[in-house]
Parts: sequence; structure tokens; C-alpha cells
Amino acid sequence: MKKRWIVTTIALLLVTNLFTLYFSNKGTIFSNGLTTKETIKMEYLKDFVKKNYLREVDEDKFYVGQLKGIVASLGDPYSEYYTKEELQELMDFTTASFCGVGMVLSPGDDNLITVISAIKGSPAQEAGITAGDKIIKVNGKDYMASQLTEAVEVIKGEEGSQVKIQILKAESQKLQDLELTRKKISIDTVISKKLDQDIGYIGITQFSDHTSQEFDKHLDGLKKQGLKGLIIDLRGNPGGVMEGATGIADTLLPKGTIVTAKNRQGKVVENIQSDDRSLNVPMVVLMNKGSASASEILAGALKDHEKATIVGETSYGKGVIQILKKFPKGDGVKLTVAEYFTPKGVSIDKKGIKPDTEIKNPENIKGIGLDYIQTDAQLKKAKEILKNKI
Repeated sequence: MKKRWIVTTIALLLVTNLFTLYFSNKGTIFSNGLTTKETIKMEYLKDFVKKNYLREVDEDKFYVGQLKGIVASLGDPYSEYYTKEELQELMDFTTASFCGVGMVLSPGDDNLITVISAIKGSPAQEAGITAGDKIIKVNGKDYMASQLTEAVEVIKGEEGSQVKIQILKAESQKLQDLELTRKKISIDTVISKKLDQDIGYIGITQFSDHTSQEFDKHLDGLKKQGLKGLIIDLRGNPGGVMEGATGIADTLLPKGTIVTAKNRQGKVVENIQSDDRSLNVPMVVLMNKGSASASEILAGALKDHEKATIVGETSYGKGVIQILKKFPKGDGVKLTVAEYFTPKGVSIDKKGIKPDTEIKNPENIKGIGLDYIQTDAQLKKAKEILKNKI
């Protein structure tokens, strides 16, 4: 199979191919379905607000607010209307290069901006920001989940400039004030190294539009060094380009189902299959609560096919798919349209994937991965498991 598809970001997407960020200028989400009474009420409300609000109404922002309100009324944290500028920023994520502090954020059910993960090597991770932390203030101003886009705009900025962020720590429930220096984050989404006893390590920081190709190159390099066991590290990986995950699954799995998706009528709208080529060595997948979306697709497929042992903590639990509809003027809407299922038909939405071997790292650990191999308890456990299998 080995298809190379294209996509994007925090919440991830389906149309022609599963989880593909799909652009279309055909059709429209708007209709003339309002009744006369509804139309009159809408116009009355707009007129009342514009005439009586304490301050002058910005007509452009007023119109954008109406569009955002339509989607926000769904109460779905993954669906959102984007202005042209916001949509471009969304798409910039697929290049795996941007300037900021390296946090992947999502609206939380508590109406607080929630950290899904801090990208490895970013200022956010170096400052100790972890999955589940809440963003309370940015540069002294309070932000709620409904203001996520605005908060992201303030957090981003020129390389070398600083931003003040107040967070509520997930573990301690204590407030912490940080001052972070923005930097250019050009992400190599895949890293690898041969460990002892012919064990290979591949870490995937996120899934961009070139991650699957990167993975294949790293895997080929490890094979040439003599590969008898493989650790795939998805900790802190928020997802991204879903086709990157299914492409990697195709490389690793024998012929069979990678993932399926169903719409609200329960109809299967996509069924992604792998070919008969696979990697026949013992594998361990490392996950934590910052492993989300595309990461869960890959881990779920490997687990259900019994090709890998899952080690670490229960993953984030994002099991729904969005399409991205781009409008002629460059703005657009991201809308949840389907739920995905692992090869055994399991939905992980809001539940996550439970590890086969549950193990947590110490709270005071300085970091995870190759640079912290002596203190990373989860990585050490993965090595131990593989040593007993090869």
C-alpha cells in the first residue's frame, strides 16, 4: 500500500482518506433553513447588541463572532470556525516548523485551556509544562478555553522574545508563573538510536506530512545495524498528520485492518488496510497521557494485532475525526464528523489506550527519552521486556 497522504493538527481529519485534512471549496455549510421567526429574532438580537452595547461594535469581529458561535454551540472542543489567518496557522503545523514555546493546546471540558503535550526539546518542556496542565494567564491576562485561538496568538511571537504564562499544574493543583523565551521550533519528527543488545529506539514527536517517510529511513538505518527488537516512543506525541500514523502502521503490520471510522449513522466511512509486508521483531510502544490522536491510532493497531507491548500510562483518549472545510476567501471550519475504532472495533474516545504494562516515571524526573535513559523508568522497562524476548 504505502500511500503518502497529507494533513494536520490538534484534532485530525477525514474525507477522501481517513484522517486526512481535506480541503474543498465546493458547496457551503450555510443554508436558508431559518424560519421567519428565527430570522427576525436573529436580526433583532444583532440590532439590539449593536445599538445598546457599552462600546462600539467592530463589524468585522461581530460577523466573525457569529460564525464562531455557530460552531461553538455544538459544545465540541475539536470543532471550530477559523478566520483566514487562523486557518493558515493551523496548516503551518503540518510543516513541523513554527516559532513559539512548543505547546499543543486544546479546550478542556472545564472551559480551561488544557495542555495536551509539550513538544520535546521546546521551551515549554524545558520549563516543566506537561500534559494536563492548564493555561490560566498569558502576559497577565486571563484566558478561557473559548479564547484558545486568541491565547495562542499571544503565546506565539518573534524568535527570542519572551512571554509570561501562568499555569495550573495538573499534579499539584498549584499555580506556577513562567517566563518563556520563544524560539524557532523546526521539528525533526523522528529520532532513532541503536541501544544495547541490538535493540533499536525510534521516537516520534508528532505526525507531520513527512513523518512516515522519516520513520522508514530511520528504520532502514537500524536494520542495517542489526535489529532484533524495537522501542517506539510516542510519549508526549499529540498526533498531527494521521496518514503519517497509518503509513507507519502499514510498514509494521501484516495484512489486515489498521483503523476504521463510522459516521453518526453508524456507517463505516473508511477502512484503512495494511499490505502483507511487516516488521517481524518484538516491539514495545511507550505511551503516556500526552500521547493522543494519531499516536493512539498507531498504538491501537499494533496492540490489537499483538505486534507490540504497550508500556507506560493510559493515553489521552481522542477518538474522533474532523474534516476541514476551506471556504473561497480562505477561512474555514473544522468539524467532527466521525469516530474511529481500533482493528478489534474498540473506541478509545475519552478513554484512551491502557498499557499492557503500567509504569509511571518519578514526578521529579528531569526528562524522558534518549538523553535521560538512566533515569527514565518507562524506557528502562521497555528495554527489559525486549531483552527477555530477543
